[in-house]
Amino acid sequence: MDIRIKDFIAFCKSPKGIFILAFASTLSLVFYFALPKPLFRSPTSFVIEDEAGRLLGASIALDGQWRFPATDAVPEKFAKCIVAFEDRRFYIHPGVDPVALVRAIWQNIRGRRVVSGGSTISMQVIRMSQNKPRTIWQKCMEAVLAFRLEAGYNKATILQLYSAHAPFGSNVVGLDAASWRYFGRAPEQLSWAEAATLAVLPNAPSLIHPGRNRKRLLAKRNMLLDKLAVQGTLDRSAAELAKLEPLPDEPLPLPRLAPHLLERFKKEYGRLGTGVTRLKTSINANLQQRVADIIDRHHRGLSANGIFNAAALVLEVESGKTMAYVGNVHTPQNAEAESHVDMITALRSPGSTLKPLLYAAMLTDGLILPHTLIPDIPTQIGGYTPQNYDLGYDGALPASRALSRSLNIPAVKMLQHYKYQRFQPFLRQAGVRTLDRPADFYGLSMILGGCEVTMWQLAGTYASMARTLNHYRRYHAGYNSTDYRPPHYSRNVGTLPENSVERTSIIDHASLYFTFQAMNEVMRPGEEALWEQFASSKKIAWKTGTSFGFRDGWAIGLTPTHVVCVWVGNADGEGRPGLTGIETAAPILFEIFDLLPARAWFEAPLDRMVQTAVCRESGHLAGPDCPHPDTVYIPVPGHRSSVCPYHQLIHTNSKGTLQVTADCAAAGDIVAAQWFVLPPAMEFYYKPRHATYRELPPFGNGCAIGTDGQPMEMIYPKNNAKIYIPLEIDGRRGQVIFNAAHRRKGSRIYWHLDETFVGETETFHQLALDVPAGLHRITLVDSDGARISQQFEILKK
Repeated sequence: MDIRIKDFIAFCKSPKGIFILAFASTLSLVFYFALPKPLFRSPTSFVIEDEAGRLLGASIALDGQWRFPATDAVPEKFAKCIVAFEDRRFYIHPGVDPVALVRAIWQNIRGRRVVSGGSTISMQVIRMSQNKPRTIWQKCMEAVLAFRLEAGYNKATILQLYSAHAPFGSNVVGLDAASWRYFGRAPEQLSWAEAATLAVLPNAPSLIHPGRNRKRLLAKRNMLLDKLAVQGTLDRSAAELAKLEPLPDEPLPLPRLAPHLLERFKKEYGRLGTGVTRLKTSINANLQQRVADIIDRHHRGLSANGIFNAAALVLEVESGKTMAYVGNVHTPQNAEAESHVDMITALRSPGSTLKPLLYAAMLTDGLILPHTLIPDIPTQIGGYTPQNYDLGYDGALPASRALSRSLNIPAVKMLQHYKYQRFQPFLRQAGVRTLDRPADFYGLSMILGGCEVTMWQLAGTYASMARTLNHYRRYHAGYNSTDYRPPHYSRNVGTLPENSVERTSIIDHASLYFTFQAMNEVMRPGEEALWEQFASSKKIAWKTGTSFGFRDGWAIGLTPTHVVCVWVGNADGEGRPGLTGIETAAPILFEIFDLLPARAWFEAPLDRMVQTAVCRESGHLAGPDCPHPDTVYIPVPGHRSSVCPYHQLIHTNSKGTLQVTADCAAAGDIVAAQWFVLPPAMEFYYKPRHATYRELPPFGNGCAIGTDGQPMEMIYPKNNAKIYIPLEIDGRRGQVIFNAAHRRKGSRIYWHLDETFVGETETFHQLALDVPAGLHRITLVDSDGARISQQFEILKK
């Protein structure tokens, strides 16, 4: 044995041995690297599927072919059909079938033409990957490379490569595309007859086509079914029944259930360069279709008013996955409608949809309590004059009610208190990351839609808030920062790792709960207004929004399980009368919620609340002069909020009709009373809406006037206001309407402009004056000598 080894070593060291070894090594290397990687470089279609694998949509490949990316496995029916038809010894030969080659040579000689090629499935894979002219030399090379293919791939992978790249007639390549184009269903759902039809097509796709040469195609299919019956794959009766199935007609259009999501997938994954062209999304195809139907139905009515676009997004709260993604009304036949624009990712003015975030932020910081009174009076801040939608004023109303009614002036007052410089980074932290300019660029108008957001980020932020409150018990009243995260549309997104639980968050649990409670009390549109009368109705926290100029109508709502966001408008930004959130988007919102399962409402996070005495009239922490405090739950940070500033202790006569002092009444006739007193401007608008409100009684004769605060207040203009007065039709500058409020009925106010007396008013204190451009001072003096004076400027342009 040792002698043989020595002889072999000696041979290897000889010139002849070295040459033979080098030649063998070279052949091995050539054989190993003979196959390119990847084997196929043809472009593929972008394909999206729903969570169950149902096709949502596909785009044609760059070379004009319908070629889907390869799947992980070949359906059993098609695998058996293709092996029986093309290569019955596929599972036992090494890439080349000598029996088939000999038979093909004999048939070709006897027929004096090419009758059969004798190619195996492995050889056909090589031929499809190279796409070279069919010659004897090429056939030999295919045989060699088929051996190499079998050496590097298992049979299942080779069959998968064949199924993904075989031609099926016209511009259809691959089993997946063929199954959808010819039968309108996935390959796994094909019958035996359908699988057999597709198995015979690659044999001669240019000659045999579902739309022509039907007799020849039918004969080949039935022959294959008979062969399957002979092999025992099918029993005879099943084969005969399969023969009765009709052939497909012309190719079918592919599903287009989510065209905007398909384009987004192409754009995002193409930009990342991942090479991924097939995506199993988190979309529920049935829900997607029903939401699209709702959008289409409402669109028919909206388009009569020149409103051509609408979008809807449905998210699952717990996972953040997208369940329905209707990016726009799909009307490609109408180019002017711009239905190709994905409004879910488009930047639009949010209207009032950010107001709940401000309410929650102020509760979290202890700046307000859930029902704290917020001023609602004519307001001008540095030239900015917000208006309520109904152009009216309440004087003052609870913060929760201001939110549910979506009043603009209270929202601006709240943001002025919170500071817009703080609110912008708060929004970014919560998930609204499109506000990338300095805070001063947006200013106070930010809360009324003076900024731009996307549906995607807005809905994700609402889902994050709901998720945080849902996890109240999971984290034992703690918080996890990963609860605030953007949504996703891929089914394969893994579970995020849980960070360490913290005691604080962007918004605390109790503030979220009170915010959702206030949003649940918004009056619903149409028949939904009576929702509480039905036991089956679900509680929904929702908010509408309308942008300036009636360009955007919003409605966003949430339950513990789902978030729905709806946008209605025109992609080109054209405003239309009646394009409001409550009229256009809200009805769509509630129809979509009717498709979703109901679940119990959010659990009250009592560990994050405290029972505290709160003033019934003002909603502030009860002070010593509050006569009717209520003990209620408030968020823990609410202890930092202010004590009621509107209740004060006054002294009256025994009947309570006059204020008195020791100067004008005996000690036994003086009664101490706790009185709810609003500032004059708030009182002016508050009184007509609240019949129980009691004005301060006047002082009795001979009584020294008490220090009950300023009895009058300038409503318009405010101090240091900048006023622009438009020109009238005749070219003259219009008048300024001055407005003031006085606490006492029948009071008389004397008006002075720049130290010049200009008039007097009684009871209703309004005065119209011609004021030239420039700086001016207005001074008011009442009959008791009380005086206020402030400066304003009339702008030239």
